[in-house]
Amino acid sequence: MKRSSGIKVFAPASVSNVAVGFDILGFALEKPGDEVIVREGKQKGLRIISIHGNEARLPYEIHLNTAGFAAQKLLDFLGESDCPLEMEIFKKMPFGSGLGSSAASAVAGVFAVSEFLRTGLPKSALLPFAVEAEVVADGAYHADNVAPCLFGGMILIRDNASLDVKRIYVPSGLTAVVIYPKIKILTRDSRAVLSDTLDMKTAILQQGNLAAFVAAMYTGDFDLLGRCLNDVWIEPQRAHLIPAFYDMKEIALASGALGFSISGAGPSMFALTQNTHVAQEISDKAKSLYKQKGIDLEVFISGINQEGVVIY
Repeated sequence: MKRSSGIKVFAPASVSNVAVGFDILGFALEKPGDEVIVREGKQKGLRIISIHGNEARLPYEIHLNTAGFAAQKLLDFLGESDCPLEMEIFKKMPFGSGLGSSAASAVAGVFAVSEFLRTGLPKSALLPFAVEAEVVADGAYHADNVAPCLFGGMILIRDNASLDVKRIYVPSGLTAVVIYPKIKILTRDSRAVLSDTLDMKTAILQQGNLAAFVAAMYTGDFDLLGRCLNDVWIEPQRAHLIPAFYDMKEIALASGALGFSISGAGPSMFALTQNTHVAQEISDKAKSLYKQKGIDLEVFISGINQEGVVIY
């Protein structure tokens, strides 16, 4: 049964990889995020009727737009491919930022249609459709942005192929500060710089850091978090793409950050902190550093969003 009027949803930005979990870790932010409105259409099929804030860069074609693609996959699954629906997309987060912009659109699109049609499907049933849409954006089948955006919280993906995901406990006080220098790095390009080989010594160290991260989260051991939030694999290969990355990392750690690394494919960076006081200090110093460099900057301070996509 359709709702009598349109429905509006909000899907949050997310930080993926989280230093020690390339393609298998991610967490949701409280802001920014994308909004999608779905309402009954005037002709058969799903149509994107307007896109706001996209700077004319997002396609209206359903098969090329992650919000439309994910929603259409759900409609096909339901046997409602020709259901008359209209979609409006409000892009309120930057493209190519490393904050899961395409994932937020995909999640918002599929969730909005599911809620509008009153399917009764749990969020877990929508995950495959949103992940398929991510492939449209970057060519890779991974859920480290989509899953936290959909479910909220800190998410571990045991296996991307089967979408075996698990929410990880988040200790009280854990706060993220996300630093977005306004340059664009596309995920496809950022993945292209990565080597397809990994030496055993580095693999063992990264595995130890990931295992310690999970243990530290469940036990609230911030000292252990500070020791294990160290990416010895992906960060060294991508850091050169981000202006003043190591300067900013040194500043963040000296200010009391538990760890500092690249958010997703970059150029955004993130720090995890024990409280908002440390996060604010890092934010202030980041603005000062990048002002000196002549680079526009946006900073977000956020707890770990535990809700994910919601009716707005």
